[in-house]
Amino acid sequence: MGEKLTFIHAADLHIGAPIRGLRGLSDEWERRLIDAIPAAWERVVETAISRRVDFVIVAGDIFDSVRASYGDYVRFFAGLQRLDAEGICTYLCTGNHDPQSVWQKDFFALPPSATMLAADRPDFALFEREGKPVAIIAGRGYPNKVWSSRENIAAGLTRQAALSALGSRAEEASFAVGVLHTGLNLDPVKAPTDPAALAVAGFDYWALGHIHRRYQDSEDDPRVVFSGCVQGRDIRETGSRGVYVVELWPGESPRLTFVPTASIVWEQPEVDVSDCPNIPSLVKKVMRELFAVNGTVSCEMMVTHITLVGETPLSEVLSRPGVLEDVRASLNDSYSEFYCDELIDRTQRPRDEEALRAEGMFPAVFLRTAETFASDVAGQIDFLQEEFLARGIPLTASLSEKKARRLTGEASSLVLELLAQGGDER
Repeated sequence: MGEKLTFIHAADLHIGAPIRGLRGLSDEWERRLIDAIPAAWERVVETAISRRVDFVIVAGDIFDSVRASYGDYVRFFAGLQRLDAEGICTYLCTGNHDPQSVWQKDFFALPPSATMLAADRPDFALFEREGKPVAIIAGRGYPNKVWSSRENIAAGLTRQAALSALGSRAEEASFAVGVLHTGLNLDPVKAPTDPAALAVAGFDYWALGHIHRRYQDSEDDPRVVFSGCVQGRDIRETGSRGVYVVELWPGESPRLTFVPTASIVWEQPEVDVSDCPNIPSLVKKVMRELFAVNGTVSCEMMVTHITLVGETPLSEVLSRPGVLEDVRASLNDSYSEFYCDELIDRTQRPRDEEALRAEGMFPAVFLRTAETFASDVAGQIDFLQEEFLARGIPLTASLSEKKARRLTGEASSLVLELLAQGGDER
């Protein structure tokens, strides 16, 4: 099988980033959230040491801000120094959040085992084990916050270019690994590049940063890979977050093992409470669902936006002022490791649609019209766009088919609810 190379592919640490969009936090939860991001980096370091990897790659956006604080640098460089003490090399590149032009070089000097890949040109390094060349490391970082649309960030990054730059000893290396902070073809704004061009550059693996989710160009033969961020920062970054441990053998496909590093996960569960006869039973069911969701991620603490759905007589109760907030408080008192930031009521009062259809009056006509409209997803999106424009409301970039269907369903339910209320009044 020949020699093996093992390394950690990490990216998007965003040390110093604020945790966004939360309200009414206790002091304890505020402390947990502030510490979550640097703690994730410390788990990356601990994973590297416990698994005795050859080196660690951090593919950009180490810091969240162009003016990272001294304390942020202390946390990051403490990790580099621990790796250095264990004889584990680190290869870094800058990203759009922490371009090389604003790195605070006067705070700390990189330890001898850490290499910052250049941002003004393609850069190459040679990883050696016991004096023998093992792997070519090639990459390029961001020189400034904005990458020029006239320049390809991957230009000049080929194995042949690396051999020319590093000399004849590099020809002894069995492996070649590329490092970039890029939108690839997933984000056309942030230093995009063609994955097909990366595939023919002669590298065994491309360790990429910028996209905050896990991505592989192939399940069977992953060569172009995003590891995602190490700790979610808001409710849009749901699920497990972490790094890949990558194993390479000559002539074989890379083997990737995902290792979670986040101390807090974000989730948006939807809970059907149609079988709950009262509020206490609703709270118990939601808590059961939260534990079930939490069981699928390798993390004890969880922040949630919970949506209540289903047809239930409780819908009227939940709509009363203050009730939903009281239920949220009960959930947060139930288990200290879960925090419900938002509780959303999308329940409906029970209604007999078949009976409405049988009556043949306006509700029956409305139901038929709503069903026809719901079957035309493209028409729904067009309609919503026109309504946004007519009211001078900025168009949302996330107007997806799923969201259009949800809005259509909510609108239909609201009309039927208003019709039912009008009938009750008469």
